[in-house]
Amino acid sequence: MSWQDYVDKSLVGTGNLDRAAIFNSEGNSVWATSAGFTVTPKEMQEVVTAYKDKGTEGVKQVQSTGLHIAGERFVVIKADDRSMYGKKDETQGREGVVIVKTAQAILVAHYPEDIQPGAAANTVEQLADYLLKVGF
Repeated sequence: MSWQDYVDKSLVGTGNLDRAAIFNSEGNSVWATSAGFTVTPKEMQEVVTAYKDKGTEGVKQVQSTGLHIAGERFVVIKADDRSMYGKKDETQGREGVVIVKTAQAILVAHYPEDIQPGAAANTVEQLADYLLKVGF
């Protein structure tokens, strides 16, 4: 399966996400993306920096500052060495992002207001588990 197939079928194709992209683990190379989902190099560096942050007392700085993906700001509600979950400020809607890092890739996915955050997170986490299993 190609990287684009993972975006189109394993992520967006599930109906639990409306946009997604896969980057290399350094965040400087786009392997695949859905149409109209542009994550800038600066935004990807925010993600990479957040993963490098070991945090103090289990809290990473990104949990205070938030994260920008595709020109939108998200409040980070979970951030650990594998996953970051973000949601829009409640005054702006209920959409969110799920970002999961594997050994060689970073999966960035967006879900719309009408999708349950847990369903979106499970979709991305399952693909990450599979990629780890096959060496990515």
